[in-house]
Amino acid sequence: MARLAQTAGLTDIQREILSTVRDFVDKEIIPVATELEHRDEYPQQIVDGLKELGLFGLMIPEEYGGLGESLLTYALCVEEIARGWMSVSGIINTHFIVAYMLKQHGTQEQKDHFLPKMALGETRGAFSMSEPALGSDVSAITSKAVKDGDEYVLNGQKMWLTNGGTSNLVAVLVRSDEGHPEGTAPHKSMTTFLVEKEPGFGEVRPGLTIPGKIDKMGYKGVDTTELIMDGLRIPANRVLGGATGRGFYQMMDGVEVGRVNVAARGCGVAQRAFELGVSYAQQRHTFGKQIAQHQAIQFKLAEMATKVEAAHAMMVNAARKKDSGERNDLEAGMAKYLASEYCKEVVEDAFRIHGGYGFSKEYEIERLYREAPMLLIGEGTAEIQKMIIGRRLLEEYRLQG
Repeated sequence: MARLAQTAGLTDIQREILSTVRDFVDKEIIPVATELEHRDEYPQQIVDGLKELGLFGLMIPEEYGGLGESLLTYALCVEEIARGWMSVSGIINTHFIVAYMLKQHGTQEQKDHFLPKMALGETRGAFSMSEPALGSDVSAITSKAVKDGDEYVLNGQKMWLTNGGTSNLVAVLVRSDEGHPEGTAPHKSMTTFLVEKEPGFGEVRPGLTIPGKIDKMGYKGVDTTELIMDGLRIPANRVLGGATGRGFYQMMDGVEVGRVNVAARGCGVAQRAFELGVSYAQQRHTFGKQIAQHQAIQFKLAEMATKVEAAHAMMVNAARKKDSGERNDLEAGMAKYLASEYCKEVVEDAFRIHGGYGFSKEYEIERLYREAPMLLIGEGTAEIQKMIIGRRLLEEYRLQG
């Protein structure tokens, strides 16, 4: 039987990359994911394997040592990896958002300095927008940078950094009033700084502290942290793009990539949930036959498979739109919204098919049931996606006259 969520029009190279990643997921991730997740253990051996495959350089141009692949290729790889363990896809996602921002907006010196090491996985990226009292309102950022000679002094507290401890490069969005008079719109007075640090926890460079990991319901293994800046001094040549006031636009460009990624993660988790559900339905017997032969279960499987297919199609469309160079905030918002909602529903249906065993930690579906909710809030909640979608629709369908 053909697998769900096939993608038409791929090149031979894309198919080869995906086949390699799929084999790696089946052999190296799925067999150990649940055990590592229950221990909240960082998957170092898996990460080393991803480095050997060259996945940390997947979208980085060949001139910097990467593979120069498209967002679509990356999203399809993420889909496969999330099918194995969503936390692993998170490890490479933030890395690629930072690499993408550097590629699109960095100065030549910044690209030359960071991208070759990022392609090898030696420099690993994280990015930071959110703050403890911020939520989805990016315009309310209070962390601040003040110019002092040839440096900037950063102060403030950031929240929800994926790879906060294991990364050694963080793209941090802060307010910078220098050159922007009072009354300037908040989004025009924000700047992205490229902050280099040592991996680990505690004070990782003077003025910068990464407290311990945040204990989470799911999405374990990958480190999620706070970031505290107290007199952190950053040279002016580490302002992304070399000019202040562009940070909001740079981050939003990166978040569009991130939303396609979250959609891909939702597709991958949903695929795995369907696989577990359809397999268990053929092993479990009630009333003298497989539960898969009961019409109620067949209806549920049909709905699950349809949702997997629909989410995958929207994710692929959003990735291809971004690759074309066109604006894709509408498509990325729709894909992220649909894929995360459908993922939650498909996982819950698979959980129901498992019955009481779905509540046991011995079964993989228990892990997926705790992981799926993160996708509902990562890279913007469903409500934020609906706002984006609604505004874009009104732009496209605005009445004339």
